[in-house]
Amino acid sequence: MNPPASSSTNSSDAKISVRRARFTTKWELIHNQRAQIVEITLANLFPTFTLSKSTSITSNHSISVTGNGIETVRPGSLVRLVPGDQARVDVVVTGTSASNAGKNATVEIRDNQGNIVGSFGGWQISPLVEEWTADADVLEKHEVPTWWKKAKYGIFIHWGVYSHPAFAPNGTYAEWYDWNLHNPPDASSPVWDHHLQTFGPTVVYDDFIPNFTASKFNASAWLDLFDKAGAKYFVFVTKHHDGYALFDTQNTTHRNSVHLGPKRDFLQDLMETAKREKPNMHRGTYYSLPEWFNPDYAKYGFGSWPGGLAHNAFNNSLLEPYTGHLDIDDYIDDLQVPQMLDIALKYDTEIMWCDIGGPNKTLDVSAQFYNHAQNQGRQVTINNRCGAVPDFDTPEYATFGAIQTRDWESNEGMDPFSYGLNKATDPSQYKNATSIIQTLVDIVSKNGNFLLDVGPNAEGEIIAPMANNLLDAGNWLEYSGECVYDTDFWFQSSQDQVENDLNLAPARFTTTPTSLCVIAFNEPSSGKLVIQKRLPILPGDQVFLQHPNATIRGTELEWSVGETGKLTISVTEDQTKDVKNAWAFKIVYAKT
Repeated sequence: MNPPASSSTNSSDAKISVRRARFTTKWELIHNQRAQIVEITLANLFPTFTLSKSTSITSNHSISVTGNGIETVRPGSLVRLVPGDQARVDVVVTGTSASNAGKNATVEIRDNQGNIVGSFGGWQISPLVEEWTADADVLEKHEVPTWWKKAKYGIFIHWGVYSHPAFAPNGTYAEWYDWNLHNPPDASSPVWDHHLQTFGPTVVYDDFIPNFTASKFNASAWLDLFDKAGAKYFVFVTKHHDGYALFDTQNTTHRNSVHLGPKRDFLQDLMETAKREKPNMHRGTYYSLPEWFNPDYAKYGFGSWPGGLAHNAFNNSLLEPYTGHLDIDDYIDDLQVPQMLDIALKYDTEIMWCDIGGPNKTLDVSAQFYNHAQNQGRQVTINNRCGAVPDFDTPEYATFGAIQTRDWESNEGMDPFSYGLNKATDPSQYKNATSIIQTLVDIVSKNGNFLLDVGPNAEGEIIAPMANNLLDAGNWLEYSGECVYDTDFWFQSSQDQVENDLNLAPARFTTTPTSLCVIAFNEPSSGKLVIQKRLPILPGDQVFLQHPNATIRGTELEWSVGETGKLTISVTEDQTKDVKNAWAFKIVYAKT
């Protein structure tokens, strides 16, 4: 691969370079044929301190890819690139057949007059995968779809038998009730003690199955809530570590909601309702690869997933039942793989969100999953907990402190300690709208997605404190979402609070081809917002506060940049007072 070259544009003295041209495995349907997405990273080679109109790209430039039969069917667009900055654009091409693999392509940049102002060759062609095979070196090429990158925000749903006891001591997961009841099986365990005092020593975990009634479950109501909350996808827990599934597991086991308890296939209800009523909301599924006490998992057991029947927590000489268990030969071949394939092929999940890892045949499952979706014209994704070839990483109750080049999604409960409903948590401790929004914005500014969990009760209700907090966050996204959805991170990263400078508020940055958003976490004071960074803002650009009042949202704000590059945006208290949670300022680049 040739080193990046540089070129001067006709519209300015800016020096633009192609840092990277990557032929992805992502595609779009163009005239019913798959067209490949090529991700181009561009840079302005001038140092940051030279920022001016003359050293910046300030007009629309189109980016195309040529060579060896390649045709650009949709060029990338670049409107602004200032010294020291970078930008990523997608170019959609055809003609990258297998016969072109390993050959070189050229990236061409044209100004708004159609003149070629930069040509950068030597980028190796890697064509789309026509058929996915169960080989790690093939599957590792797979990556998250464009829709996932644009979505940014999803809802996680932990719901099951554990939603009836709904208890965990502070700092632990309520959905781990069955495990914590048995580990340790004595008074040193808060769960063991709670169970003894609340249910008595003769009640075992499986006795809770009839209490999981789902009598108030309403798929439409759930989806309406997620939609109003601003979420663009959901991930539904189909089976947790207790082995109780919320879908028809056929002849692998009858430990599911179709045969036991409510006698309903909740996964089918949710997926079909989403397809029919919320076609733009993407559908995902969580699946635990191991099961704590499945007798057939003992062959593969490890750590907190040993397999084998549980000993009664109050009488160690007794074994507890594994209700619904069927005789099978092998847990992986006869239970795990068929269930995963049903979720992928029968229920048409778009996100295979596994948990725990351990022994698996994910390579085989992934290949069938990808081919099935591809044949339907869909693009799907798989996380890093399935045991092989992940598309994205999943930090749990944690985020990263800086921009990540690899795709990632942070997941955590609205409850500060639990995914499943925990009645011991006071609702005042739930993440409020401010926490949700600022966490989301922070993650998006670092190239990630946010998967926020709710835990319905055993009747199938998402309780009011959780629902209300989701709706409050959705209100902010209603008027500020254009600074979140379908954005990219800004390469210069964030601004954090500086001690003794109240005007220098913590802020995050997101970009689009035609704008940059500054999202402040504190309400601006003294009539101004101060950003101590050299933003890509130039004379003629307009700044607007994202506001629930359309008149204020359409009012241009005054701004200035000092000699050190510090940006000051003038904004009155009357303009900011009705904004909650975070203050998003959109810088719209002037068209020249």
